[in-house]
Amino acid sequence: MLKKVFFGFLGLLAVAQFIRPSITNPAVNASLDFQQVSGAPSDVMQIMKTACYDCHSFETRYPWYSKVAPVSWWVANHINEGREHVNFSEFGKLNAEDRSEVFEESAETLQEGEMPLSSYTWFGMHPEAKLSDSDRNKLIAWFNAQSGEGGGEERDDK
Repeated sequence: MLKKVFFGFLGLLAVAQFIRPSITNPAVNASLDFQQVSGAPSDVMQIMKTACYDCHSFETRYPWYSKVAPVSWWVANHINEGREHVNFSEFGKLNAEDRSEVFEESAETLQEGEMPLSSYTWFGMHPEAKLSDSDRNKLIAWFNAQSGEGGGEERDDK
């Protein structure tokens, strides 16, 4: 019985390999990219390229396991959701208000420890994406300065 279950599982896994998600990187228009549009300093960009761009741009580096189902489905879903939320490759398409919102939201999600996703840095698969406290604080301060938050101080919008 156990042997049948095992071979049945292997059969399903083999069939799953034929159901492939789209894992592509559309062409990047440099004039729309965050790096070009935001004027971010090189140290901020280096952190972002390492920790953010894999899921939030068209510059995703797909690891070998992103081609093996069912992990490929999970990876593709994360990247699609990341790009849907904010795509740094298309940052130049946003108006000033939306850009400010991206800066504010980015600072907030970093401050709350929501990014990078813990599932992205699990098992040492992407250790380079783990942010040191110094790198996290540098990004938060820069994003807050761009959004008008003034280095993390609360605004009085009342």
